[in-house]
Amino acid sequence: MIAFLDSAGSSLPPREVLDEVVGHLRREAEIGGYAAARERADDLAAGYGVLAELLGAEPDEIAFTDSATRSWLAAFDAVPLGPGDRVLISEAEYAGTAIPILHRAREAGYEVDAVPSDASGQLDLEALEEALDERVKLVSLVHAPTNSGLVNPVREVVEAAHRVGALVLLDACQSIGQLPVRADELGADLISGTGRKWLRGPRGTGVLVVRRAAADRLRPRLVDLHGAEWVGPREVRLRRDARVYEIWESSVADRLGLIAAARHALARGLDGIEREVAERAGRLREGLAALPGVAVHDVGVRRSGIVTFTVAGVAPQEVRDRLAAEGVVVSTSGASSTLLDMGRRGLDEVVRASPHYFVEPAELDQALAAVSRCAR
Repeated sequence: MIAFLDSAGSSLPPREVLDEVVGHLRREAEIGGYAAARERADDLAAGYGVLAELLGAEPDEIAFTDSATRSWLAAFDAVPLGPGDRVLISEAEYAGTAIPILHRAREAGYEVDAVPSDASGQLDLEALEEALDERVKLVSLVHAPTNSGLVNPVREVVEAAHRVGALVLLDACQSIGQLPVRADELGADLISGTGRKWLRGPRGTGVLVVRRAAADRLRPRLVDLHGAEWVGPREVRLRRDARVYEIWESSVADRLGLIAAARHALARGLDGIEREVAERAGRLREGLAALPGVAVHDVGVRRSGIVTFTVAGVAPQEVRDRLAAEGVVVSTSGASSTLLDMGRRGLDEVVRASPHYFVEPAELDQALAAVSRCAR
């Protein structure tokens, strides 16, 4: 029996997602990619409404991309930044977002400041208030970090940032699909996410939410003939909706799979998914904490489905490999991916387990038994 505990890495797609992707690839092999896409034009167009329903947005606020990274980069690149401006990040910032923020700062000349964590491990809201001023143009916030069970307080961060006129770019890569992530409730101006993790969609899929209220403050630069129209020898006209951040070429099969994954999540219900994931992660944390030689490293007031731990005397990657030999699938997270947080907590690497709602109690017991044997 395989105990799959790596939905924070790349989850297992449900049958309807697999059928959509494989079925469309077969159709492309029969009549060609262009003709196959035309057959599904209505379904592809309806997908904007499906993702809008999932994410508490309007269809014209949704863009499809090939990854959460592509979504995040497209949004970040469109935020006007220059000398004298400031960008705030948290200690839970992910390397995939911290690197472009720091890299662009070298050329654009803005300042980057990290808001510290509070005693619980989440972003310190009082420290945020002290750091905010009229020079802050952007707050980059990771909703659920890759290396711990933390869930950051998004709504409170957004409200504080908006008081000084700053935009909030929310990295929801690890939250979409396991937690309700609604733009109309959280208030974030920009939200990036992926299909392959908790949403149980295909790899190579992503989504970007661009709220109407923020759109006019952005300057999209990475546009092609899908996001803009060539209307004169020296003139182009950009789209007015979020699809200006899309590019013309994409995997139609994977996009149809992403739409199917979103429909699947909506049918099951995000509130129910959150409860089931929390129950499984809580059971796993409690079981791990009770094992001699095992330390659980999760932080935060509110917890996600990510469970991180170490085994005394055994390197995390060795734990991962030993568990794999016993049919338990987990991953690891190293300091280079969350440098500030891991450095603050003195961690080099952790084992990361992430049970989704489809994980059975017996599979959690299988995982705990395997970890206990590693700890001997």
